[in-house]
Amino acid sequence: MSPEAPPRDIYKDTPIRLLGYANEVGESLRGFIGTKWVNVSYGVATLYVVADTIDKTGKSYINNSGKPGCVKKTVFAATDTLVWQMLASVVIPGYTINRVCALSDFVLTKTAKLPTNSRKLLVTGVGLAVIPFIIKPIDNLVHLMLDSSLRKIAP
Repeated sequence: MSPEAPPRDIYKDTPIRLLGYANEVGESLRGFIGTKWVNVSYGVATLYVVADTIDKTGKSYINNSGKPGCVKKTVFAATDTLVWQMLASVVIPGYTINRVCALSDFVLTKTAKLPTNSRKLLVTGVGLAVIPFIIKPIDNLVHLMLDSSLRKIAP
């Protein structure tokens, strides 16, 4: 008999995961869609984080139900998931893409004589192109941050 495969995590292993990138896409498109829609993209990403946190909290409760420390373990699972997801899916990548786009816009404004829409299109392209390259380093950074702090007090 082969060991049973771990259950599929819809927040990591399905296209639902892409909702966590909504704010990075919003930041990349800021020049075209404006602040209102960028804020909506942050709302979508935050809802993804909340949904994942609720999912992990429920699973922790079920896995620890009836065991000593169930409440502590469940509260810790909720806190760890919420903090990790907010940092790794919303705060750090959103800020990173915002700054990459702002720097790109600044450099293009100073160095190139491009029409405004062409410059905005290039800035958007740079922002979108950077997203796949920042995911793993940010995830690793957030793991390191939490391993060095919050996770040291895990029950």
